[in-house]
Amino acid sequence: MELSRRTFHALAGTAALGFALTGSGSPTSANPARTAPTGPPPPVPRADGRRHEIGFDRYSLLIDGRRLVLWSGEMHPFRLPSPSLWRDVLEKMRAHGHNAVSVCVAWNHHSPAPGRYDFTGVRDLDLFLRTAAETGLYVIVRPGPYIGADVDAGGFPGWLTATDGTARTSDPTYLRYVDEWLTAVNAVVAKRLFTRGTGTVLLYQLENAYDAHAGEPAGRAYRAYLYEKVRADGIDVPLFHDDEGPGGAKGGATAGPRTPGFLAESGDGRSDPWGGSSFGGKGYAEARRARDAAHERRFHLTGLADGVTLHNVHMAYGGTSWGWLPAPVVYTSYDYGAAIDEARNATPKLAPIHQIGQLLRHVPDLAKLNPAKRVRATDERIRVYHLANPDTGAHVYVLRNDTGEEVSTTLPGAGIDVPVTVGARDAKLLAAGLRLGRRTLVHSTVQPMLSLTAGRQDIAVFTGRRGEMAQVVLECADEPTPMRLDAEPAWAYNLGKLHITAPLGAGGLSRVRVEGDGVDTPMLVLFADDATALRLWPRETPSGPLLVYGPALLRSAELRGSTVHLTGDTIGATGLEVWGPHGITHVTWNGRAVPTRISASGSLLALRPLPGVTRPALPALDRWRRRTENPEAEPDFDDAEWTTADRTTTFSITPVPDGQPVLFADDYGFHYGDVWYRGTWKGAGGVESVSLAYRTGTQGLLMAWLDGEPLGTHRMPVPEGSRARQGTWTATATFGVPEELRERLREEEPGTRHVLSVLVRPMQHDLDGGARDTHKAARGLTAVTFEGAAPEVTWRIQGAAAPDPVRGPMNNGGLYGEREGWHLPEHDDRDWKRTGLPRAERRQGVTWYRTDFRLDVDPGVDASVGLVLDDDPGRAYRAQIFLNGWNLGQYINDVGPQHTFVLPNGILRTRGANTLALAVLSDGTTPSGPGTVRLALLGAAAGGVPVKPV
Repeated sequence: MELSRRTFHALAGTAALGFALTGSGSPTSANPARTAPTGPPPPVPRADGRRHEIGFDRYSLLIDGRRLVLWSGEMHPFRLPSPSLWRDVLEKMRAHGHNAVSVCVAWNHHSPAPGRYDFTGVRDLDLFLRTAAETGLYVIVRPGPYIGADVDAGGFPGWLTATDGTARTSDPTYLRYVDEWLTAVNAVVAKRLFTRGTGTVLLYQLENAYDAHAGEPAGRAYRAYLYEKVRADGIDVPLFHDDEGPGGAKGGATAGPRTPGFLAESGDGRSDPWGGSSFGGKGYAEARRARDAAHERRFHLTGLADGVTLHNVHMAYGGTSWGWLPAPVVYTSYDYGAAIDEARNATPKLAPIHQIGQLLRHVPDLAKLNPAKRVRATDERIRVYHLANPDTGAHVYVLRNDTGEEVSTTLPGAGIDVPVTVGARDAKLLAAGLRLGRRTLVHSTVQPMLSLTAGRQDIAVFTGRRGEMAQVVLECADEPTPMRLDAEPAWAYNLGKLHITAPLGAGGLSRVRVEGDGVDTPMLVLFADDATALRLWPRETPSGPLLVYGPALLRSAELRGSTVHLTGDTIGATGLEVWGPHGITHVTWNGRAVPTRISASGSLLALRPLPGVTRPALPALDRWRRRTENPEAEPDFDDAEWTTADRTTTFSITPVPDGQPVLFADDYGFHYGDVWYRGTWKGAGGVESVSLAYRTGTQGLLMAWLDGEPLGTHRMPVPEGSRARQGTWTATATFGVPEELRERLREEEPGTRHVLSVLVRPMQHDLDGGARDTHKAARGLTAVTFEGAAPEVTWRIQGAAAPDPVRGPMNNGGLYGEREGWHLPEHDDRDWKRTGLPRAERRQGVTWYRTDFRLDVDPGVDASVGLVLDDDPGRAYRAQIFLNGWNLGQYINDVGPQHTFVLPNGILRTRGANTLALAVLSDGTTPSGPGTVRLALLGAAAGGVPVKPV
């Protein structure tokens, strides 16, 4: 996990070399901004109508001359198709310490066809940027054109796969399409630039992980074009690009002596392939266990010690790869093992994110650090990074333990002669000589989390693992009169130093008030373990800082007169405590007055607990209706309006086999979901077998019928180990003609018409991380040959109908039921057959199941609901899940690992009627389901945000 210093690449000279983090609001320059002393960070960003300057030096970004340590988190609004919930996630990120959000903008999400761009509804990028500004977050915009991000074709639109030109180069055909995309997306971004005061867009990324042609003329010309295009579109914030670092860490292009360290995609989690080989088939719960809070601390604190002051946690919230959005290498859930899970719940992994974020916000010394004299731990298993602030003299020590066991050690070189404990594969940040309000921290054995002044006292918070004995030493020229406000802490004074100790987590928050030491302002020292720290919420207001303790989440705090108005979430019943500016006498919570008293610590303390949430009851899913489909397999099906597949050339990187027409689905405009083929011929009744060559993404399959009789199903293998990231799979399925059908063929009249029907599930386009046009690999059939006869076949092809104008082009594929609207809530299914679940039948093809259910969740409750599918893993079938017409994922019963699918509020009507449809595709080799299908409550909180129906 050793991190090199990954930085911005600042280059002077021509536009071709202009991939620079440069001062904004002025002509492009590679000169860094004038250095700045250590001081308070810039205020919380808003669309304030004022112009702002963005600069940098080798330590950090400079916002209007003030140092900013960027603590960003990645989320993708296209993976949360309910715009109301964007605010929920952004508010959680802001509350838990993030000061920025990084957002990829997927070209394919916005463009169903060349020249057509949609930024409305679930694709409303401007709404997302406005919401981020209202929340108080800077924004890093990453519009590609290629984004990777484990989405179909790395974000390239499906139609681009069938165009001329080499992507990710200076090819003029490709650049013509890129120009269209950037013109459209930049028109939205340009309205929300922080430099203009009309939004909070702070940084803009060109391309993504562009290594393949970076040193070649075509690559340099490509990036020069992107740079000039973005600047011409009015984007005047700093631009950057990134590359792959050691261990897959991604940062700026090159180390530089005048640029700050940047990790553009760091830590947190990773994606999981079909079958779940990344985490032993246990899914993202195992990812969160393997890359836990200790992992996050070790990764991010090492980055800070390495000089990184621009961090982007990837992912802060992963979300859902709904519809046909996912790349072949991932399944529907993109939970990623992130600190905020797919169902929008806080997890224990948030503890280090929260603590580090608050530290970087409230302790400005960390924005300007130099490597300092080497310090050794007495136990050599602990590696110590020593840094110092040249302005304030504060010292920072990062202690890193790479062993599998907890280690306790002392740091004689830092003056710490009491044991400091670092957990297994964990890290800890300590500070010395640090100003905390009007006093100085000599040293501590636990991490400082924040320092602020609320009203007439300074407050410092220290945090660590539950069960640790924390020690904090403060300089006190005169002997103080500490007041122990909770039972756990103890203190001693000796030789001008106050030693305070407290066991963490024993009684929740532990408080010690320090005064009488010659300093006019008293100091409140708070001790918290990880769980307690996650209930401490600092907040900036125009009248001064607030600190709130108790609820599961603080969303907002506003001072009006003598009343502080708080909004947020509770889960269990909880106390409420507020430290704020002088003169605050009243508190409201979610609009209701909270009776309080003044506590010994100077806080307003609620007289009774805030109520927790009443968990809503969920209905059983019954009254199912069933209907079979795939009439396309029948010989007399009318395919006259289908597209004739008779092309002879293609722009795909897949060669067209000799003697075959182009059968690739993309060449005929079918880019997403299932594709049907019907090949017809007359005579040639001696066919003994059919060989179908095809290409798909991971877990693709095909099914074949001859004259309405099933020939069989072929599927690609479950990926293992090194093949987990393989995005294109090739196979040939050979089916013998059943003897009974062969007999009929031999006895037929000359000129009899025959139909070979084939259904292919392509499973999406490959990523193009190597810039080799791999997204253009063929999908669907590539060649068809026969044994026993050589018929002259005429092919027709049919995929998805016109894109859904609301749900977008990736919502639907080419199943008959999709083309006929069976997935839509308004479809009349009264003539469908009643059925019960679980169900078992052997049939090759597609069967649809529909049911309706109602929810009646209290409007003051944010309930996250999932759909759970369970069955015998030996049953071979898969199901597409449609909720109120939205394709929310694909379940593969005998592959997994996903069994629970998040149903996002807004698409899910939490107070009203819902329609659930399952399109079940079974190969006929085993009884097919579905088995058990039920709703599950994944999380609930009293509070939340208003949610509009999508």
